[in-house]
Amino acid sequence: MKKLSILIIAAGLIGSQALANPPHKAAKSSAKIKKWTSLFDGKSLKGWHGFNKKGEVKNWTIVNGALVCLGAAEGDTGGDIVTDKQYSNFEISWDWKIDKGSNSGVIYHVIEDPKYHATYETGPEYQLIDDLGWPDKLEDWQKTGCDYAMHLPNNLKKVMPVGQWNTSKIVFNKGHVEHWLNGKKILSFQAWDADWNKKKAEGKWKDYPDYGVAKTGHIALQDHGHKAYFKNIFIKELN
Repeated sequence: MKKLSILIIAAGLIGSQALANPPHKAAKSSAKIKKWTSLFDGKSLKGWHGFNKKGEVKNWTIVNGALVCLGAAEGDTGGDIVTDKQYSNFEISWDWKIDKGSNSGVIYHVIEDPKYHATYETGPEYQLIDDLGWPDKLEDWQKTGCDYAMHLPNNLKKVMPVGQWNTSKIVFNKGHVEHWLNGKKILSFQAWDADWNKKKAEGKWKDYPDYGVAKTGHIALQDHGHKAYFKNIFIKELN
């Protein structure tokens, strides 16, 4: 009986570990499926729409089960897509790759309103860019994994070569934020604290009063005028 109890406890610990992993990386289990929700069915744009737009999305398509930005937008506004649903506290995990010289991002707590011309005016961004192949010099706060123009990743950051898939994750839990890349936590910070407010007031977002203040909003995938590929997009809402 004692041996049986030990085996049951061990099995429980293994199950708990699986639940902590993104669903497309963990073993299948009915409990896990209830925890995570897929944001992309691999064959359509169901659950997504153009930022501040209605009707058909023409600058994104599906290729081999991946959601692909065609890079049809001019500049860095106008082509982003956002989730139909809004989220507050969450974990979101996704696989991504980009072409040489490409730029994109995942943005959250995005507010739709005609007064906003781009998702980044309200939503913080997990930056995705070709660090090595970008044609111009990049500042550190512009590189992959950054909380764009606010917080920098640590030395655990490791990006796969252009054209190969990466896995990223954002955790937002009542202002505590984490960025993960290929299984490593590369960044963490506290939104809305003194340091956050100082960075906002002195940096790129000083002229965007509504940047980062929303506690609920849409998830956005950015069309920055370059090709980018996304798949295995899952989200888990936190209490």
